Amino acid sequence: MYGDPALPPDFVSLPHANPAAPKGGAITLGNTGGFDSLNPFVRKGTAPWQLPFFTHESLMGRSWDEPFTLYGLLAESVEVPEDRSWVEFTLREGARFSDGSPVTVDDVIFSYELLGSAGHPRYHGLQSQIERIEQTGPRKLRMTFNTENRELALLAGMRPILSRAQWKGQDFADAPLSEIPLGTGPYVIAEYQAGRQVTLRRNPDYWGDDVPFRRGTNNFDEIRIDFYGDANVLFEAFKAGQISAVREFNAETWETQYDFPAIARGEVVKSVFPHHQPSGMTGFVMNTRRAPFDDWRVRDAMIAAFNFEYINETLTGGAQPRITSYFSNSTLAMREGPAEGAVADLLAPFAQDLPPGALEGYSLPISDGSARNRSGIRAAMKQLQAAGYSAEDGTMRGADGRPLAFTILLAKGSSENQAIAELYLQALKRLGVRAGIEMVDDAQFVARQNEYDFDMTFFRRSLSLSPGNEQRYYWGSEAAGEPGTRNLMGVQSAAIDAMIDTMLAARDATEFTAAVRALDRVLTAGRYVVPFWSFSEGRIAHVAEMKYPDRLPLYGDGPNFMPELWWWEDRE
Repeated sequence: MYGDPALPPDFVSLPHANPAAPKGGAITLGNTGGFDSLNPFVRKGTAPWQLPFFTHESLMGRSWDEPFTLYGLLAESVEVPEDRSWVEFTLREGARFSDGSPVTVDDVIFSYELLGSAGHPRYHGLQSQIERIEQTGPRKLRMTFNTENRELALLAGMRPILSRAQWKGQDFADAPLSEIPLGTGPYVIAEYQAGRQVTLRRNPDYWGDDVPFRRGTNNFDEIRIDFYGDANVLFEAFKAGQISAVREFNAETWETQYDFPAIARGEVVKSVFPHHQPSGMTGFVMNTRRAPFDDWRVRDAMIAAFNFEYINETLTGGAQPRITSYFSNSTLAMREGPAEGAVADLLAPFAQDLPPGALEGYSLPISDGSARNRSGIRAAMKQLQAAGYSAEDGTMRGADGRPLAFTILLAKGSSENQAIAELYLQALKRLGVRAGIEMVDDAQFVARQNEYDFDMTFFRRSLSLSPGNEQRYYWGSEAAGEPGTRNLMGVQSAAIDAMIDTMLAARDATEFTAAVRALDRVLTAGRYVVPFWSFSEGRIAHVAEMKYPDRLPLYGDGPNFMPELWWWEDRE
């Protein structure tokens, strides 16, 4: 995006991969819930979240050791003009689908058009910004854009490539479970039991083993994914040796529950992986499309009533710091105090419509850590009164006499989120707010979120050091009214839209950073989410035979780290 890639054109492998890693071994991973689809590229159904990383590839691949840089994968070269109004890719001659058929320009053009029309809504944004896509040589294609957006040249290289022959005459958006999308990736789905288990095997004829971007990656011969009813059952299966590795997100659980015999015997190892990526946002998101969360004062009250210090101490031993903004823990995060310099200049035209604190400075409330959180309850009460509510006979009521009531939608099996919600409800009860918890299965949870059928629900957005077009999908105004986007809070803000536009048009890192910091201010001061704690390091407990490179990527752990960069070594 800016400057030059860190690696030279003749690089051997990614710097955080081990090009000498041996191939072999089989591992089992665990998911909670179930699945009713093996097509992760459409809106219908729930597919195992790992599939796109294992089975499909794009023209370019992201290096998780540097932000805003892509390297060739299915494409051997890329060309862009200075103004980035188009991008041209040359396909690798040996690129193949898992059935052995070659990847053609026809397949690429078909994939972009199919995903942009019948695919998941997250693919539609790029399609609307492509003026035309055309073949320019035996292995060349060019995409010309209709929008001034410098990131499009990168984004255009990141779509999964599908086989045109497979989907000719088929209904892609409504295909049955048995119609598994053909991919070019290193793994294929070898077998599955609906809702219970998926087995992926490394393709012995995988075309890309010698591509520098792939060297030293995807080393396990078999990856099995088993599904469990909830996280507790999954953890017991891990302790019993039925799962090879688990990620642990709770610091206190990591310290107190990982003391079972297999660890003492050295059969299971605890590994920690620091990272330098933004915190992203994790918490309970409020749906502003409906009352009472269409009023910022009510949202502010909900944040004030959330006794983070007490909940954090109770559930994690106070070991994990709170998320303070969407890009906290990074150079892209908003700065404390009033907006200054370029950030203030960007926000000034929208001053009249910005949420309180966006310009002046906003920070989350801090409690004294006691169970009652008197200061937080007083602040919440004050904001609710300002919004027209009053407490009568222990019930908070609006001007129309109706009780202030809502439910928190959660997925079954999310025991930690349920524990957080139960502690939260105790505080809301003291306010006179009638709040409850609604637990639904995974499929219903996804469907309800896709249709924005909730008052408050669990929310997680991972953000990178290279935010771009996906920000429109997360909180752009157009996404607020389109079912299936990730703008769960329903925010529609001219200031947010403008900050995203500025970010995408930026020609240097300074302008880009100012736009992201301004965006962070508007989102945080908008009070759309009750933030939880951040994850400043990754924690993985794994069988001792699973090994990983000495050098960690900038982004730390993630699906492109474990299992992609790991390998199997038998213990002596």
